[in-house]
Amino acid sequence: MAIFTGADILLPKNADFEKWAVIACDQFTSQPEYWEAVAEHIGSAPSTLHMILPEVLLPGSDEQIAAIHKTMADYLAGDVFAEYKNAYVYVERTLQDGSIRKGLVGALDLEKYDYHPEAGAPVRATEATVQERIPPRVRVRKGAPLEMPHVLLLCDDEKKTLIEPLAAQKAEMKKVYDFSLCAGGGLIQGWLLGEKQTAALNAALSAYEQEKIPMTYAVGDGNHSLATAKACYEALKTENPGADLSNHPARFALVELENLHDDAQQFAPIHRLITKCSPGKLLAYLATACAGEEICPIPWFSGSEQGVLQLSVQPGQLPLAALQQALDAYLAENEGEIDYIHGDEVVQKLASEEGALGFLVPGIEKNSFFQSIVADGILPRKTFSMGHAREKRYYLEARKIL
Repeated sequence: MAIFTGADILLPKNADFEKWAVIACDQFTSQPEYWEAVAEHIGSAPSTLHMILPEVLLPGSDEQIAAIHKTMADYLAGDVFAEYKNAYVYVERTLQDGSIRKGLVGALDLEKYDYHPEAGAPVRATEATVQERIPPRVRVRKGAPLEMPHVLLLCDDEKKTLIEPLAAQKAEMKKVYDFSLCAGGGLIQGWLLGEKQTAALNAALSAYEQEKIPMTYAVGDGNHSLATAKACYEALKTENPGADLSNHPARFALVELENLHDDAQQFAPIHRLITKCSPGKLLAYLATACAGEEICPIPWFSGSEQGVLQLSVQPGQLPLAALQQALDAYLAENEGEIDYIHGDEVVQKLASEEGALGFLVPGIEKNSFFQSIVADGILPRKTFSMGHAREKRYYLEARKIL
């Protein structure tokens, strides 16, 4: 069975798309005002906002989760959606710098995905998965009749055989959306693949998946959401021993596939913010906590002060790995809370608060990305971001999972 396939995709029929689509739930976790403004803008209009729980609100109450499930059921019963069977949607997202990032919405076989570093599955996490983050998400997904994708899956298609050929065939495909995303998310357009494009794509996918062994795809963004889907599917198998679940909708997850070698695919660093801490004490600890032969400068900000931490790392060691290990060790014994922030200016703003310390971490090289994971294992959690916060995937398509 193919790893990445077409899906029974749901799209709204008559909704205001600008209000329908909202950004991934794991964004703006330190900026509740973002979500408050989005909620005020959308109001009671049909929207994916009413079918998600932003992480800033986790773990969420039973009432909130029940309301999410009820909204999903009401939208299904209310004839809100049009369904496209065994379909793919080709996506073009215009980013803040004017570049266009290409993608393809389809289904991922969860049997071929495993986030454990030692598993060696065809589909792997790129960053460490925090087990404690999965159960709160399972509470939201379990019993939900629908899923919506914010997972960005990466292919290592240097020959550009999968997604890029579709750009020249847009005139032959049905455009299913074309609008500006709310809250500064940029322009997004989507086309439904026809029979011709689907047949060619399936052949190209088959060739790619046979060639790319042992690592076929990598989870570029949304790994904890995909891990949640996997956990729910594994629970279903446990609850139904011996049952044939080969075609059960819960075996698959809706994702957007993107090419690592897309010129618009930029990896942005995810910075560190420590709050409720003693900045001076933490800086003093970090100055001696890391030992290595190489020095990596890490700019820091705290209150009205700023400086550069001269971080010692081992040869070949990712600077962020050394910093994260030191931060974890410090926070295990001292007061402080860590958050992961997109954007230099956001870090500096949040670090200006009392008891806060922000670090600007360096980016990573994407061209050796797959090879590095195969050779060295997964990266530290929150190592990189596929674009800036407002360039993350917005919820738009949906799929039945019950």
